[in-house]
Amino acid sequence: MLDTPRKLVLGSRNKKKLGELLDLLGDLGFELTNLEPYPNAPEVDETGDTFEANARLKAEQLAPILGEWVLGEDSGLCVPALGGAPGVYSARYAGEHGNDAANNAKLLKELAGKTGDERAAYYVSCSALADPTGKIVAVVEGRCWGRVLEEPRGSGGFGYDPLFLIPEYQRTFGELSSTVKHALSHRGKGIAKLRPVIRRIAS
Repeated sequence: MLDTPRKLVLGSRNKKKLGELLDLLGDLGFELTNLEPYPNAPEVDETGDTFEANARLKAEQLAPILGEWVLGEDSGLCVPALGGAPGVYSARYAGEHGNDAANNAKLLKELAGKTGDERAAYYVSCSALADPTGKIVAVVEGRCWGRVLEEPRGSGGFGYDPLFLIPEYQRTFGELSSTVKHALSHRGKGIAKLRPVIRRIAS
């Protein structure tokens, strides 16, 4: 029987994503960290063609190497008018992984001249939880619909957040408080489904 986990590792070195997960899961009574304390952890090639496939790859490959419970998460922005792009390539849409400014600039260029419903978009977050052997014990997904603005607003969040308008609030994820964002966001909705699973594992 596996030991009760004292640590849950996010299979990423993204500090802002870790910050959001600390807000969403930090009250469950165990240590949540990313890959920063594990400098020898390999970079997992995101070769999947879906968010779920990439989330599973991260969790399955990293858990047995680290000997810890691992949360693999993949997320991105999908624009139906662009055939679903950036999609699974969201973090490297402009070529360089994690270059938010370049990715946003490319998205605006691709949407130039499009108006109204053509700028509809949705965020997707898929998380896969693996035990220390690499066995996937849960997979969840969350989605959030909005619209891509013609210029960024707000300095909060990361990725495409300053361009992603929530119609009900008439504010972008870059403008909304973290509390409101967590209640509405794709990641917040997905992790909400995962909380009962993690609570059972930790008990």
